[in-house]
Amino acid sequence: MRLAHTTVLLCAWVSLQAFEIVEKENIFQRTPCPAFLMFDNAAYLADMSFELPCHCKPEDVSTVVWYYQKHLGSNHTVVLTDFDGRLLTEAAHVRAGSSMLVRFSIRMFSLLVFRAQSEDSGLYFCGTRKGDYFYAYDVDIQSHEGMVATFQDKGQEPLPDEYYGSLHVFTTFWEWTPCDRCGVHGEQWRLGLCYLQNPGLSPRYLKTLPDVVSCGSRAVPRKLRVKTRYHTPELLIKSCLVSCEKRTQVQKGMLTIYNYVSKLGSRPWLPQVPIQFHQQRLGHGLIISCPGARPEHAVAWDKDHQPLYRTQYLKGVNSSMRVFIDHGNHLHIRFTQLSDRGIYYCWRQGLRIAGFRLGVTSRGRYPASLSDPETRTAVELTLVAYLLITAVFVTIHICRCCCYSFRHCPNFSTHTLLQL
Repeated sequence: MRLAHTTVLLCAWVSLQAFEIVEKENIFQRTPCPAFLMFDNAAYLADMSFELPCHCKPEDVSTVVWYYQKHLGSNHTVVLTDFDGRLLTEAAHVRAGSSMLVRFSIRMFSLLVFRAQSEDSGLYFCGTRKGDYFYAYDVDIQSHEGMVATFQDKGQEPLPDEYYGSLHVFTTFWEWTPCDRCGVHGEQWRLGLCYLQNPGLSPRYLKTLPDVVSCGSRAVPRKLRVKTRYHTPELLIKSCLVSCEKRTQVQKGMLTIYNYVSKLGSRPWLPQVPIQFHQQRLGHGLIISCPGARPEHAVAWDKDHQPLYRTQYLKGVNSSMRVFIDHGNHLHIRFTQLSDRGIYYCWRQGLRIAGFRLGVTSRGRYPASLSDPETRTAVELTLVAYLLITAVFVTIHICRCCCYSFRHCPNFSTHTLLQL
């Protein structure tokens, strides 16, 4: 009798599992596609990565292809597909400035774009290889050039709203990030992007609030978009202090061996986080990235035991800064000096995760490479100087040719003109 009950329960459990699987497969059947294609507005900051889900598709479609257009109805359409043997792109392998064709991936019908740039703004369509569209997005990637930083601890206020008749331009802020350090004074920030409200926007673009879209949306007419170009993204920063979570550390591996060998109490120094060593030549620039960090993360930097707060080291705070943190959370050191030696610690989401030991040397050969900003600058200055010298040389010879030609022309004196 018990065997029969067990069999019935197993059959019921299998039926429930099958029902659950069918429900997951028919998720697109419960979300019908709109009869008229609409555009869902989304705004991000440059260098961020974002995901565009394909919220609806016909039931008989098993694979999707994404399309990109700069403007609606444009003759130039970029096809984004991972088919035909294309490998999936990983965020860690993406470099800034790369083409969008090597910065995207399609996973479970969703489009992932890594390290988006302002040039990636436009319309994204989810469809088939035949060109049938199911869902569409109006994506606005706002540049961080000219971004305004507001420090609340100094009593500063965000940018005021702007009004141009029926046009209302304002900033929409994201949630506060967690404190970027624990156990010591840290900072937290929130990002603000440019939005506007106007009753004359195209009804084809979906809006979270009535008549409200991001400033770079394709729903905004060109004459209105010109009025919003001075309303840049904002960054609100304030100080914070949180305690660190207590974690039980289990000594094993190399740490156990060190403790066993160092019986006299002179234990070797062990770093609390992984540390990478780098030798930099004196006078050259360096950019340090925090492992696994994205622009929307709360990232902090310390040099040895000295915190590098954004209040003093954020890009744009001082025009003559040699060491600064950009809006993508990278630490920049321009014209490396001997005093820059030390260990630079990286905090991510309130936890210290890595260290970067920097050594500075004035000797050794430094191979030139076009990937080096100093090398590119030197090449650009050389080319500009060469072009200027060439222009001056050509101008001088043209002037000499003109003077030589004018000497052989008839001499029209005043007396000749009077006779005529």
